[in-house]
Amino acid sequence: MDECQHTEELTRLLIEFYERFSSWEQAVVRGSGITLQQMHTLETLGSCGDLRMKELAEKMGVTTGSLTVLVDRLVRAELVERKPNAQDRRSIQVGLTPQGATLYAEHHGLHAQLSQELAGALEPEELPVLLGMLRRLNHHF
Repeated sequence: MDECQHTEELTRLLIEFYERFSSWEQAVVRGSGITLQQMHTLETLGSCGDLRMKELAEKMGVTTGSLTVLVDRLVRAELVERKPNAQDRRSIQVGLTPQGATLYAEHHGLHAQLSQELAGALEPEELPVLLGMLRRLNHHF
């Protein structure tokens, strides 16, 4: 297989994996009453803790303007709350409410289960290789 064929196969496989993962995520979020992007906001806050809006936007790869709309909806749903920043009184932090933390924990558990299933499809020596590759690819972005 030449380089062009490898690139074409990589493109096809990345798209296929993305579509399957997206379908899985949509199915998991369906019925929760929130959108996938809102769930990603809960995931980020659940794994990182309270964050300033700018930090949260950077971690999610969105603008602060679009994040404000997301956070407003999550505040109305009582899943996140705005809090004063103890280190900078001019700044506001966003964090999970108890209800948001519960939803995050449930969703995170499903992610952990999927990760176990995917890891189980690999040979034991393949998992560290895949982890290294994913770290490098994520760093590239």
